[in-house]
Amino acid sequence: MALDHQRAIDWVDERIVERSGRVVVLFLVLTLVFTAGLGNVSTESGTEQFAEDIPANQALEDINREFGASFESEPGSTQLIQRGQNVLAKPALLEMLRTQEALEDRTDLRVSSTSSAASVVAQTLDPEARTLDAQITAVERASPSEIGAAVRENANNPGFTGTLSNDFNRRSASASATIGVVQHDVPGYESSSAGQGGTSPLTPIQKQAQRVVQTTSDDITVFGSGVTADEFSSVISDSLLIVTPAAVIFIVFFLVVAYRDLVDLLLGGLSLLMAIVWTFGFLGLAGIPFSQMMIAVPPLLLAVGIDFGIHAINRYREDRADGHDIDGAMRLATDQLLVAFFIVTGTTVIGFLSNLVSDLAPIRDFGVVAAVGIVFTFLIFGVFLPAAKVWIDRRREDWPIPTFSETPLGAEGSRFGEALRGGVVVAGNAPALFLLAVVLLSAGAGAYATGVDTSFSQEDFLPPEETPDYLDALPEPFAPSEYSVVATLNFLEEKFETTQGGSATVYWETNMERDTALEEIHRAGDDPPDSFVRSGGRADAESLVTVVRSQADRDPEFRAVVDRNDADGNGVPDRNLDDVYDALLNTPASAEAQEYLSDDRRSTRVTYSTEASASQTAVTEDARAVAERFRGDSAVATGNTVVFKAVSDLILQSAISSLAFALGSTVVFLVFVYWVVEGYPSLGVVNTVPIGVAVALIAGTMRLLGISFNAFTATILAITIGLGIDYSVHVVHRFVDERRTHSLFTALDRTVRGTGGALAGSMLTTTFGIGVLVLSVLNVLGQFGVLTALSIAYSFFVSLLVLPSVLVLWDRYQGHDPAVPIGRGASRPDRPKTKQPKGRATRVER
Repeated sequence: MALDHQRAIDWVDERIVERSGRVVVLFLVLTLVFTAGLGNVSTESGTEQFAEDIPANQALEDINREFGASFESEPGSTQLIQRGQNVLAKPALLEMLRTQEALEDRTDLRVSSTSSAASVVAQTLDPEARTLDAQITAVERASPSEIGAAVRENANNPGFTGTLSNDFNRRSASASATIGVVQHDVPGYESSSAGQGGTSPLTPIQKQAQRVVQTTSDDITVFGSGVTADEFSSVISDSLLIVTPAAVIFIVFFLVVAYRDLVDLLLGGLSLLMAIVWTFGFLGLAGIPFSQMMIAVPPLLLAVGIDFGIHAINRYREDRADGHDIDGAMRLATDQLLVAFFIVTGTTVIGFLSNLVSDLAPIRDFGVVAAVGIVFTFLIFGVFLPAAKVWIDRRREDWPIPTFSETPLGAEGSRFGEALRGGVVVAGNAPALFLLAVVLLSAGAGAYATGVDTSFSQEDFLPPEETPDYLDALPEPFAPSEYSVVATLNFLEEKFETTQGGSATVYWETNMERDTALEEIHRAGDDPPDSFVRSGGRADAESLVTVVRSQADRDPEFRAVVDRNDADGNGVPDRNLDDVYDALLNTPASAEAQEYLSDDRRSTRVTYSTEASASQTAVTEDARAVAERFRGDSAVATGNTVVFKAVSDLILQSAISSLAFALGSTVVFLVFVYWVVEGYPSLGVVNTVPIGVAVALIAGTMRLLGISFNAFTATILAITIGLGIDYSVHVVHRFVDERRTHSLFTALDRTVRGTGGALAGSMLTTTFGIGVLVLSVLNVLGQFGVLTALSIAYSFFVSLLVLPSVLVLWDRYQGHDPAVPIGRGASRPDRPKTKQPKGRATRVER
């Protein structure tokens, strides 16, 4: 098996060295192919992508399908949030009514109806005022005292008080905020086009409504799903526009320091660009949408690509410094690095593909795309870059191509090389004691990390309420857009007892014509749980029961139907429900009834108001408890709060399961590869020790920094394995290679100087390159960038400080004499000697 892998490497070597021009042309042609796929990349944003397969969300979709309008149109609403000293004062009422009228007059806004507290007051003043023009006239003619009396008259009307802020005072007839609602009749949209780019059919309507309202009022804010969807989408482009240039600046700076040669810098930069183009070209060709999570893919590819590039160039320079010619140096470099790159790629791909065990589709997509990108990066930096380097260096001898510094990083005798030897010094004095301290530290960090929170909310995908000053100070086109959604959501939570998300819904599939159906809905609201809003000792709810009672209160004829079929006299019919429904659907309340009763009368929904201060956990548990009060097992608790809690639970489950899968699969893979390649399967276990330490440290850091597992950070543990293994693989593989011809500590010393120097350059470049994600408009993306940068830094330091001690103990366990090289034959006694391939060079002792 070892012979087979060496033959494969020899075959690749032959193409890289002898056919470098053809290899370069082939990769450039493939780049053009993937470039064609870039035009097919679509975008997807928001929270719906995470909830597709969750039962609570499926129930929510059933509700939207069964209780919405017909398929011919897709209804939607816009909220008009008015703020002021007293929104029930005459000037404020007129301001709201005139805004409603201005919106109704615009045919392009497709307004079907409007409602507000101002309209209720106006119709109380003049019951005949059915149009907005008549309502404006009624308010204009009324005195302040008459308006106050009209407000107090509606103080017990839920349809009125429900639109007012918590500080509503019936005595003074005042409130500081109110919400008006504009209903739109939106033409039907294809689901694919409606969701394209994370947009909503209401986005253009609500953006136009914002412009209209700006001309009528300074105190009214337009809000709704269209505005939210617009910010979901724009935050992606804004983040990329800010992060990308900053990342390029940091990466170019550190690559200049690492390469110190213009040609090598351009070659490394071209290879990084190709890796990005190939990956996102694949995204377009495979039809995978670009979501917020995909913003993290380019930095991850840059992290691995920069590492591969610096290692390839640095190792080649080391062999050139040892006296080898171009062909011989590149053969030696690729002999060692292709194996290391393969191991790194395999473990990194395992780390990313571990996300396939997640129940969340965006996390699975992220894992697939990142894994494919890493494979592309391996091919480009493992084959294309060495071939291009050979092709260029051959022509340096004939063409006037300038050559700058070609000294390898960490060269012997340099101060930088001495600084990298800390782990070797510790390993030479007290390796076992040092590892015991590391184990205790890791165990403590892991135990501390068990307190990390999980979260999932709409705000995770939206920009913060206040954009940092340093982002606002950026010039165009880098300056971020004006964002308002989070500020509006916070205002609603503060001012209103219930908000857009302050509700829980029970979806009940049952025979609604069964005599006890309405009574069961009514009884489910008795003794409501703490997170539910109470009204008269019962849960504040909207359901078919409330529609029946409301219509009975204002319609004597329908009330007679209810009374005839209400055996216990509580206002809830409990027999002949089919006749009750038939009568209800022949009243003006028919449209409202259809929002709670499906066409086949086989399902219904009940919406309970919840306290704005209640946690997701409390609302979800209470909603599920109330759902159990309904007959049978067909009642499902749903609503945004319940769905988000379910996603939050899945995020934690995904983080744990992907970590377990990644660790287990990585150990198996490394044990197998090191058995095949080096003859020492135990090296696979040695290789994972630093990663276990890094994972424990990054998890503990999450809790220390107050960062929870969310849609982005849920992948960080698996990513730490995928990226962190990179550093330990290079150290272990280089150590074994050096140990064959050197004593134990000479091998360690050469390893940390040569490979450690390249690792340091890679670590600095990628840490700062990925760390710039902290500049993103999205807070969670900034948190992801910080954690990823820290995981890379932890992996680097652990590999150089901890791994030497582990290798010393491993060497002792193998029974090797530390003063004697183990020799190639000793490491793989079963490997037959092979004829040296043409052009093959041997490493020269320095």
